[in-house]
Amino acid sequence: MQIFQLCAMRNFVIIAFFLILLSRFATNAQQTGKWGDQHNGTYANPILPGDFQNTDVIRVGKVYYYISATKELSPGMMILKSTDLVNWQAIGHAVIDLTQIDKRYNYDRMEGNSRGIWAGAIAYHQGKFYVYFTDPDFGLFMTSATDPAGPWSPLTKMIDGAGWDDPGALWDDNGKAYLVTTNFADNYKIHLFEMTADGKTLLLPTDKVIHQSKGSEASKLYKINGYYYHFYSEVTPEGRMPFMERAKNVYGPYEERRQLIHKADREPNQGGLVQTPQGDWYFVTHHGKAGWEGREVSLLPVTWTNDGWPIWGTLGADGVGNMVWSGPNPAGAKPSAGIQTSDEFNSKTMSPQWEWYFQPRMDKWSLTEKPGFLRLYATKPLQPGNMTKIQNILTQRPLSVGHSTVTVKMNIAHMAEGQTAALCLFGKKFGSIGVQQTGNSRHFYFSNSGVITTGVDISTTDIWLRTSWDAAGLSHFFYSTNGVDFEALDGEFSVTNFGNYIGAKIGIYTANDLKESGYIDIDWFKYDLF
Repeated sequence: MQIFQLCAMRNFVIIAFFLILLSRFATNAQQTGKWGDQHNGTYANPILPGDFQNTDVIRVGKVYYYISATKELSPGMMILKSTDLVNWQAIGHAVIDLTQIDKRYNYDRMEGNSRGIWAGAIAYHQGKFYVYFTDPDFGLFMTSATDPAGPWSPLTKMIDGAGWDDPGALWDDNGKAYLVTTNFADNYKIHLFEMTADGKTLLLPTDKVIHQSKGSEASKLYKINGYYYHFYSEVTPEGRMPFMERAKNVYGPYEERRQLIHKADREPNQGGLVQTPQGDWYFVTHHGKAGWEGREVSLLPVTWTNDGWPIWGTLGADGVGNMVWSGPNPAGAKPSAGIQTSDEFNSKTMSPQWEWYFQPRMDKWSLTEKPGFLRLYATKPLQPGNMTKIQNILTQRPLSVGHSTVTVKMNIAHMAEGQTAALCLFGKKFGSIGVQQTGNSRHFYFSNSGVITTGVDISTTDIWLRTSWDAAGLSHFFYSTNGVDFEALDGEFSVTNFGNYIGAKIGIYTANDLKESGYIDIDWFKYDLF
């Protein structure tokens, strides 16, 4: 009998071990093997497995609008829209010219990496959209538009000076406008201001500090069922966690506070609370910690407790939420377009998934000189050999999925001596596959952060460049002279982020260390996801 019990207990332990192991594999599959719309009425987190960080979301009618910080990229502050909160498409940017903030972001300086456009807020009032954001060195800015796809008004500076971040805006029922923002230079005090009705000016005498805690930031302000809810995050022993506090008066006192979710993979954190037309609530959040791909984005259902507190994910016995990695699509199984990736360059304007690394030289690129192609003229780098000082690198966000492949077809007939043209993945390190012209000859090359591997000579004028990577960011680079047979050049390259939570970028560029001479024509950019 004792032997039987011992064997049964041993079998139970073995079964339990494998069940735990299986559950871990299942969780990992939900996090990295699946993402976004599952096309069966459900979705899997993350809904955007790339660097669509520093989110805020609103709904106007039946359409949701989302903003994402862009740092030194231009145009800045990406704007996306969705009809189901799962599938998002870029529709434009709120800031066309970064030199409105400061001239250091221009192509002739290219200074301020990781600064520029930080987290922002989007609001809608009386037929107009408003976007607020901060530059950590130059203050608080706003812009407005009647169409979220643009055009947006020239920037208005609302606060001049360093140390501000993470604004949130609210128009109250009585028409009064408010803005909440953190001064991280002053021990992370969270300030509340009343604004003029047009949302352009802070009424400075109304300034009041409504909260201060360790690292308190990421503020948003909501009015729901007669309460003012102030969302923010702070650093706790559990990690950076999201909180909500509320008051009957917009200036407080905000005496009650609730933690919204327990620590989960990469700390879901900053984002926006939104209600569907059917009355359901969700929170769209970026993950606070970043891998090579940057801060991914997840969609969390919100449950309201009987005493009026929103909880993310699934409500635990302790009253705090827990992360969920999948759920029913808020709009059911209706087909919807997802984030843009590939481009045929058939438009007269740049597709909104693209952003330049710093403010570009506008006279050095064209979509109209050769219709159906993107023409890039070679520029002379500000610092030869330093990729972060190459002007007019055209970028978009690489995604962390099971496997990704990007292929670019370009015509190099008009390259000049000293010119290079390349497809690259870059962050702290950069890897690029390209072609270089020396005299009248051209050859392929691979650069691993400046360590060059030379490939074969080229006699054709059309070439194909390719890079592929997996969810871990392990990538390989290839070239072709016929678009069918691809040869690998050099070994593996590990993609890295830029640091400061900023994800890697995939880019296309041409440069000439000798003189500003030569150009390339890019036929298409094809991005395949597996």
